[in-house]
Amino acid sequence: MSKKHAHAQEIIQRMEQLAPKWLAMEGDPIGLQVGSLKKRVKKVMVTLDVIEPVIDEAIREEVDLIISHHPLIYMPLRKINPDTSHGRTIQKLLKHDITLYAAHTNLDVAEGGVNDLLAHIIGIGDTEVLVETAEDQLKKLIVFVPGTHAEAVRDALGNAGSGFIGNYSHCTFNTPGTGTFIPHEGTNPHIGEQGKIEFVDEIKVETIYPASIEKEVIAALRESHPYEEVAYDLLTLENPGKPLGVGRIGKLQGEMTVGDLAEQLKKTFKLGGVRVVGDLQKPVKKIAVSGGEGNDFIRKAKLKGADVFITGDIKYHYAHDAWMEGMAIIDPGHNIEKVMIDGVADILEGWLDEKNLETKVYRCKEKTDPFQFI
Repeated sequence: MSKKHAHAQEIIQRMEQLAPKWLAMEGDPIGLQVGSLKKRVKKVMVTLDVIEPVIDEAIREEVDLIISHHPLIYMPLRKINPDTSHGRTIQKLLKHDITLYAAHTNLDVAEGGVNDLLAHIIGIGDTEVLVETAEDQLKKLIVFVPGTHAEAVRDALGNAGSGFIGNYSHCTFNTPGTGTFIPHEGTNPHIGEQGKIEFVDEIKVETIYPASIEKEVIAALRESHPYEEVAYDLLTLENPGKPLGVGRIGKLQGEMTVGDLAEQLKKTFKLGGVRVVGDLQKPVKKIAVSGGEGNDFIRKAKLKGADVFITGDIKYHYAHDAWMEGMAIIDPGHNIEKVMIDGVADILEGWLDEKNLETKVYRCKEKTDPFQFI
């Protein structure tokens, strides 16, 4: 079978499985920004920022779709002036039929997103959310299955991600019973005949799942269930769901000082320098990290026991307050969020390969950090 190119909408659906829109902060302009999703994509580019040189690179590489972390359009547009770089950027996207999609704070919050990628590359283990902003609500699925197919349905639901309780997976509760139905004209029943009541030995299967994967769970149910019309209930539970949010905090793998960690970050992210607040000789055991600007999260990092907080764009007076409170901060710059380029590209490449699709993933090479150290 010959391969075909992925549809733009398919790629975005995969992105929104990774970073659902509902995770975004209020007012964050995520999603489709420029162009159409009604097309096939030969090449998709992943980038941290959308500036004019990045668009020029996309044009050279014949890119059809750009997935960026930082949105190009933050505020409602009043005009598009091609005499400005911002206006030319939008003009070039439209002229060359390049679609732009942004996954911003939803990708920060998402499991496997920016903050998890940063924690991994820095060497922070046993992580938890630094600042909770959302909860992945728990729901219960109750479905009625003929006994002959109960095992197949249970397996499909578990493989889709339902039934996780702690470190146990595929958890279900099963109750035997009898189902009845009369197939009417126009039906094609798996069991029984049109116009006759049918009695079937069935199993009521109950399982829980996080609301964020509901589409995948229901799709797995419909695919594995033998009935033409599947009978099931969905219930919202009061049990607390998994906390989600901005930043991560955890234990450092190994021992070092704040100064040592700052030097390590310079090498890891290939930086000319970093800004440091606090005692360079302070031992580091617990680290908090937040990609982007983290001024509002300094106090939370201290309250949660972090020895040092790694984040970008720290303001002068916030740094003063942290210094006086004995809190160490390392500011390697906002651009360290570029870890999302490889992280997202790897996920998309794996998905495209799994689906046997020909679309290529291109990692942006253009430098987008506006700062340099002299």
